[in-house]
Amino acid sequence: MFLDKQEFLVKDKKYTIRPAQVEDAAQLSEVRLQIDGETENMDREKGEGFINVIGFERLIEEDANHPRNLFLVAESHGRILGFSRCEGSHLKRSLHKVEFGVGVLKEYWGHGIGKNLLNESIAWAKSIGIQKIVLYVLEENQKAVALYEKLGFETEGVLKNDKLLSDGKFHHTFVMGNLLD
Repeated sequence: MFLDKQEFLVKDKKYTIRPAQVEDAAQLSEVRLQIDGETENMDREKGEGFINVIGFERLIEEDANHPRNLFLVAESHGRILGFSRCEGSHLKRSLHKVEFGVGVLKEYWGHGIGKNLLNESIAWAKSIGIQKIVLYVLEENQKAVALYEKLGFETEGVLKNDKLLSDGKFHHTFVMGNLLD
């Protein structure tokens, strides 16, 4: 379990990364909804797969009690700016890996929040013996792809015509993995 909060200062923006707490549920519901409406890089459109406060409370509690799950938030002055989750499995053949997902409010892009959420997740994964982190990213999201490659991820496959975006066209998704040392 990730225990320590970490503080960061990037481009004059000070923020903390810490484990999600049940008290974050209302803000997380709003932030996730906003993020989904700000970019097509997410799996959902705004309002799809909506998670209300009770749903986030349950998710936070479940993650806190699952040895291979990690739910982090980035916050500044009590405001949640972004979040990430690592989700593991109970299946024996998959105990060695977790799946990573991240979302950051658009107004805070460029402050290293996604990078630092991922770095903290990698450190946590290594500390508990996880051997692989997997993530999915749209091929067009080259800034994210470049970041993931810089942090040791490799493209392991392509899901062709995986997402139908607002341009009316299908787009490919990269499956990326990081075999942790």
